[in-house]
Amino acid sequence: MLIWFLPLFLVFLMVGLPVFFALIAAPGILLLLNGQEKDLTLLYRNVYNGMDSFPLMAIPFFMLAGELMNRGGITMRLVEFSQALMGHLRGGLAHVNILSSMLFAGLSGSAVADTSALGSMLIPAMEKQGYTRRFAAAITAASSVIGPIIPPSGIMIIYAYVMGESVAALFLAGIVPGVLVGVGLMLMVKLMANRYDFPVASRRYTWPERGQASLRAFFPLMTPVIILGGILAGVFTPTEAASVAVAYALIVGFFVLRTLKVSDLPDILGKAGLTSAVVLLLVGAAMAFKTVVSLSHAPEIMAEFVLGLSSNPLILLFLINMLLFVVGMFLDAGPAIIILGPILGPIFVDLGVDPIHFAIIMSVNLTVGLATPPMGLVLFVASSVSGERVESISRAVLPFLAVEILVIFLITYFPAISMTIPQLTGFAN
Repeated sequence: MLIWFLPLFLVFLMVGLPVFFALIAAPGILLLLNGQEKDLTLLYRNVYNGMDSFPLMAIPFFMLAGELMNRGGITMRLVEFSQALMGHLRGGLAHVNILSSMLFAGLSGSAVADTSALGSMLIPAMEKQGYTRRFAAAITAASSVIGPIIPPSGIMIIYAYVMGESVAALFLAGIVPGVLVGVGLMLMVKLMANRYDFPVASRRYTWPERGQASLRAFFPLMTPVIILGGILAGVFTPTEAASVAVAYALIVGFFVLRTLKVSDLPDILGKAGLTSAVVLLLVGAAMAFKTVVSLSHAPEIMAEFVLGLSSNPLILLFLINMLLFVVGMFLDAGPAIIILGPILGPIFVDLGVDPIHFAIIMSVNLTVGLATPPMGLVLFVASSVSGERVESISRAVLPFLAVEILVIFLITYFPAISMTIPQLTGFAN
């Protein structure tokens, strides 16, 4: 009977119950009906235990660093730098949007923060230049999924925590896939720009002007270098790297750029705290949910079912990509990883898939789900920022979504795309 917690969980989601409560209520009700009161106590205790983790402290610190960078005007400097490089191209602001997302990914690692911060600036600017509002919102939503792929990445920290993998290895494995998504989106914009005669954003900058824009963006661009460099050199752990990122953001905002004021801090801390609380509550609930997953023997049942479909790993990878794509439409990436990672990961590792490679397949697929209709979270954020209806943005995002799905399959069937950098640096076999 306990195995029915998964269908019940999906029913709760479909009727509109918030994910946190669905994660707790579905297994809780079935444990109660099953007479397992002791396990019910364990379920709710694990909500706290799931959050009580030193590695997870990296998430609120990275959230805070992103808020400090955004409020300190650093986002604007990244946009100016991107425009200096690509604004002269046809469809220039769309290219600037994508490149800014790639650069912003190294600061916050959050698709929602990316959509909110860049969308509030670039969507009105694109509309003024003649783009439709729905296209501007769609390209912002599509490019924002790069945020959790290029390090630092909150969902990769969660995956490493749940599955016992190296955070550094996952960060390194995400670099090339993230860049590949960005390049693919730019190619799609180029094709559409030629067909629909998109406007040029600005004149071609001279090299001295580009140099000045680079200098203005220097300190923001150093953030991912400091984070990754410190982790790879063994100077600090990922959690310590996140706190270093906060300290660096404070120094840059207050003393270098002088764009932050003490009066800004309460609002910044409040927003970062609220966002972090949402994420950590979901992680705690998902870890409690994971307890019932193990009690119900769902991993063994799922493994038997999956292996019964085919013994060919290539076919199974295709099928699992389809499953993850559908899951990503309805469930946020963090809870999905915690719920499905322990079920699916061991199956594919036993089939010979490298655990880091599978982690990237799962992380990228579920991240793309954030921009997938009908329930992709960043579509709603883009709708809120732009004032455009979600249905309209959903139709406009489909060409970009096709590019991201293509990248997922490239990552899946060509492991070298994600595995080369971790192997060269000694973080993977």
